[in-house]
Amino acid sequence: MFLYSLTLQQATGVVCAINGSFSGGKSQEIVVARGKSLDLLRPDDAGKLQTLLSVDAFASIRSLAHFRLTGANKDYIVVGSDSGRIVILEYNKEKNTFEKIHQETFGKSGCRRIVPGQYLAIDPKGRAVMIGACEKQKLVYVLNRDTSARLTISSPLEAHKSHTVTYSIAGVDCGFDNPIFAAIELDYSEADQDSTGQSANEAQKHLTFYELDLGLNHVSRKWSEQVDNAANMLVTVPGGGDGPSGVLVCAENFVIYKNQGHPDVRAVIPRRPDLPATRGVLIVSAAMHKQKSMFFFLLQTEYGDIFKVTLDHDNDRVSELRIKYFDTIPVTSALCVLKSGFLFAASEFGNHALYQFQAIGDDPDVESSSSTLMETDEGFQPVFFQPRGLKNLVRIDQVDSLMPIMDMKVTNLFEEETPQIFTLCGRGPRSSLRILRPGLAISEMAVSQLPGVPSAVWTVKKNVNDEFDAYIVVSFANATLVLSIGETVEEVSDSGFLDTTPSLAVSLIGDDSLMQVHPSGIRHIREDGRINEWRTPGKRTIVKVGSNRLQVVIALSGGELIYFEVDMTGQLMEVDKHEMSGDVACLDIAPVPEGRQRSRFLAVGSYDNTIRILSLDPDDCMQILSLQSVSSPPESLLFLEVQASIGGEDGADHPASLFLNSGLQSGVLFRTVVDMVTGQLSDARSRFLGLRAPKLFSVMVRGRRAMLCLSSRPWLGYIHQGQFLLTPLSYETLEYAASFSSDQCAEGVVSVAGDALRVFTIERLGETFNETAIPLRYTPRKFVLQPKRKLLVIIESDQGAFSAEEREAARKECFEAAGMGENGKVEQMENGGDDEDKDDPLSDEQYGYPKTESDKWASCIRVLDPKTTETTCLLELQDNEAAFSICTVNFHDKEYGTLLAVGTAKSLQFWPKRSFSAGYIHIYRFLKDGRSLELLHKTPVDGIPLALCQFQGRLLAGIGPVLRLYDLGKKRLLRKCENKLFPNTITTIHTYRDRIYVGDIQEDLASRATVVLSLVSTTALCYSDHKPAMSFHYCKYRRDENQLYIFADDSVPRWLTAAYHIDFDTMAGADKFGNIYFVRLPQDVSDEIEEDPTGGKIKWEQGRLNGAPNKVDEIVQFHVGDVVTCLQKAALIPGGGECIIYGTVMGSLGALLAFTSRDDVDFFAHLEMHMRQEHPPLCGRDHMAFRSAYFPVKDVIDGDLCEQFPTLPLDLQRKIADELDRTPAEILKKLEEVRNKIV
Repeated sequence: MFLYSLTLQQATGVVCAINGSFSGGKSQEIVVARGKSLDLLRPDDAGKLQTLLSVDAFASIRSLAHFRLTGANKDYIVVGSDSGRIVILEYNKEKNTFEKIHQETFGKSGCRRIVPGQYLAIDPKGRAVMIGACEKQKLVYVLNRDTSARLTISSPLEAHKSHTVTYSIAGVDCGFDNPIFAAIELDYSEADQDSTGQSANEAQKHLTFYELDLGLNHVSRKWSEQVDNAANMLVTVPGGGDGPSGVLVCAENFVIYKNQGHPDVRAVIPRRPDLPATRGVLIVSAAMHKQKSMFFFLLQTEYGDIFKVTLDHDNDRVSELRIKYFDTIPVTSALCVLKSGFLFAASEFGNHALYQFQAIGDDPDVESSSSTLMETDEGFQPVFFQPRGLKNLVRIDQVDSLMPIMDMKVTNLFEEETPQIFTLCGRGPRSSLRILRPGLAISEMAVSQLPGVPSAVWTVKKNVNDEFDAYIVVSFANATLVLSIGETVEEVSDSGFLDTTPSLAVSLIGDDSLMQVHPSGIRHIREDGRINEWRTPGKRTIVKVGSNRLQVVIALSGGELIYFEVDMTGQLMEVDKHEMSGDVACLDIAPVPEGRQRSRFLAVGSYDNTIRILSLDPDDCMQILSLQSVSSPPESLLFLEVQASIGGEDGADHPASLFLNSGLQSGVLFRTVVDMVTGQLSDARSRFLGLRAPKLFSVMVRGRRAMLCLSSRPWLGYIHQGQFLLTPLSYETLEYAASFSSDQCAEGVVSVAGDALRVFTIERLGETFNETAIPLRYTPRKFVLQPKRKLLVIIESDQGAFSAEEREAARKECFEAAGMGENGKVEQMENGGDDEDKDDPLSDEQYGYPKTESDKWASCIRVLDPKTTETTCLLELQDNEAAFSICTVNFHDKEYGTLLAVGTAKSLQFWPKRSFSAGYIHIYRFLKDGRSLELLHKTPVDGIPLALCQFQGRLLAGIGPVLRLYDLGKKRLLRKCENKLFPNTITTIHTYRDRIYVGDIQEDLASRATVVLSLVSTTALCYSDHKPAMSFHYCKYRRDENQLYIFADDSVPRWLTAAYHIDFDTMAGADKFGNIYFVRLPQDVSDEIEEDPTGGKIKWEQGRLNGAPNKVDEIVQFHVGDVVTCLQKAALIPGGGECIIYGTVMGSLGALLAFTSRDDVDFFAHLEMHMRQEHPPLCGRDHMAFRSAYFPVKDVIDGDLCEQFPTLPLDLQRKIADELDRTPAEILKKLEEVRNKIV
């Protein structure tokens, strides 16, 4: 089995983010690392974040920093990754790519304790960079310029110290003196030697300054001083004339200013009044804003509160440190303050946001200061503040993030053309169920009802140089309506258009005249109001029209073509006639090339299933240049010109080319390339779009021509980062459309559907899915579908949180204390974040839940109708129980029909050691047509039931290391059979026919098992004295003896995070290190098991390696580079191939598609090999090594690497194509075909 791996949606979570001017000049951009990819974002004029560039780095990016050489006007990017190399990148604005300037190797690849890459610090003047490891090693590189102003980098200078753990490093701003780097370190050499543990308890963190002597070219430890043991972060303080220099040390409950030869200046971090006294406050992210005359810091705590920190200083002496409450936003992994007045918040979980500063926190607010620090017997006196709504910030845009995907199902609940992907995302109060549909999101600007059912719509400008459209013209069965576009859109009657007849085409002709084609003639409206009419000869009518700005071709009934051109005076002159053999189905004229008087090509579609290209040149006018036969009559034709580009916005080189697109009556879009000189057609591609014949329209998207195809749903064909993408729009079926531009909406589309006129714009390009989010109460764990009634049942649970009733009581108290009374706000407190209720002073989504002890859990079971997005039933679990597993089950006893089983644990704690006071399995019955739940009974069990599954009219439960089969009793579940021979903890169970597949996490060996049990009659069980150390076990069962027999297992230890049943002998699994793998029971073993009726053979066979007598084979292995949390087999498009869809912790979605032909495998394997050689990854990680990070990659082609082919320079594309005996166009066609099979 060979698979093609393709990322459908790039990771949406953010690991780290930096901001600077990477394209040079005044512009401000943000670079974000999303696990293994790098994105460049820029806020546009409207304040919307646009992705300029997204590159897969095929490495785990751990840290980012930016620097600017003195006197330069742009910033460079330094990347620390798991490649064992430091990489410096420059953004090339012309080609829209990241270019690797330097790549220096210093250690082994992989995330290792002593190999640098975890931390990066930059000298604020851009003279040196320090890259550090978690332990021992720190390297300093000197940055400089050569004579031609190119960036140079020195050999590494070592600043190592063995037996030392590093927590944070930062550059110290000391002007143009020798660069200094600060680090928080902990020396554990004594703790290692001392077996009593005394030294470990007394180990002390230090703040150490390292000085780089630029003259002597070496690094020395300059100064070291004890610092709070809870210190976790350093922030650079401006120096060198702008400030006092030194660093801010962020520790638990305190921010301390430290510098060499300066006393500590300490202030306490204000805390919320509802925090338990035992919980400290830590700073998790920080940003500094510096202007000529002032600077301040924004520090965010682990609860989401942002504080503004300022220093009162006289030159380099700091007299006071003030911490003032600023605002509260969701917890971030990085904050970026842009010079343009924006704050980018990369959220830890949930959507990222872009805020605008309304103020910089100068108004009075809760403030703590070093001068008011009070010491008491218990420690320092805390300062309290009450969170409030946003005052200094206002959110202007947000970027959707699925991080983390907890569970996922692919199914077509809404009976649409394509299935929907239901994902559980987020954590705590920011959790949501997101319904993803393939397609681009659109935002509807206006909808207005029309007096009848329109058949077509056009927009026209009055002059070719106008920025905006002047008229919208709508055609009905017997009339034409003209609307003028201004502040409002209103009907006009003095436009010169004939309104008593339907229109076939309306356009701007020449530089400043309008043309209306109707069945009985052509109306030419000059700028000065003169109107020229051309009438059709005899009784014939015009049936089809094709036109560009200077040429018009009409087809009369019977198949006669008449060709007109605009002459020098702006008159429309008849040039030539041509009789076709039959009626014309559709026409189009190619756009006029720049600097030419006319376009050469006319395309004519006929009902005899052909498309002809005719010449419009005066020398060979109306001669047939080429002919293409198609599978069914064409309905619509469109020439799309692609401008030549070298890099540029779409990040790829390609010559100018002309595409002819045709929508066929069978619902297929047929696309072919037209030779610009001869008019020959080549490189034909087709794609099924829907059940209706696609109508094709040219629209403007981001200043470029794109194609809108209206079939049973609308599609947009556009070029994005060098690739032609054809993506559905998430919108209803449309009849006719045209490009629309006005001062309110610069780039939109006006369309008609039914009796309504709709104006909409297309949101972010390049996205594969758009989403609908439904907020949830706690962190979602798992969910099941109730397919008959199309409902979802979700279990949610949060550790260290109060239940809803406790929160409500606390909130009432808080309101009364604040003197606000209840004022009706408490009632809708539950989903405060849903309706963006501005009056609610504390919406949970924004402020998080109040914290409590770690052994307290809040949990609920929710029945949700995804169609109406309403929750039909919500049961809060009482008594500190939390739900962890769920399944629907039909017992033999049909009394209740389908029941719901939920596995829970009471008072679960993970630290200092894992403990719980009880485990239960709840059984619920569905009431009110499945919309409500009623508890039948709950059964205490002796472990945590982490896996439940229906099996032959009974319930299988994985309870710790025990697999147990239950039947339904009146008061509780009844045990029928069990097997205790599993190594550690069962976490997944799948069943198929008479086999059971069990997944086991094996913590002591970091592995996970998938066990296949086969239910057949056999005799006794051979017991072993100890648990085997393998990870897969296959067993047999006999009813009269209630015994299970192991007959096969796996030999590779794994720590599984997801499993899915593929077929009778095959399972897919994913482990916590980011690998996906498939295992299969050998065919001969499988047949033997099935053919052995007594089970005697297996029973007495001797085990191998302390395990079962048979082993499963690993047939597929691939490193994704991100923890996979869910797997599902599904086809995402009608008629597409079935593939394995996976979701990850970082919020990415991917697919693995099985190849059906050996030729395809050979082709893509060779393409991948050439791409590895010619286009090495950005961060210096070897591609093959990355995909084989834990186990050698086996039988999987990396589609993400292959899809970088169109971004290569043209000569490189040709070189690779020649090696493969193909043309670049054929390779692109292959890539497009395989992508279209998936999504």
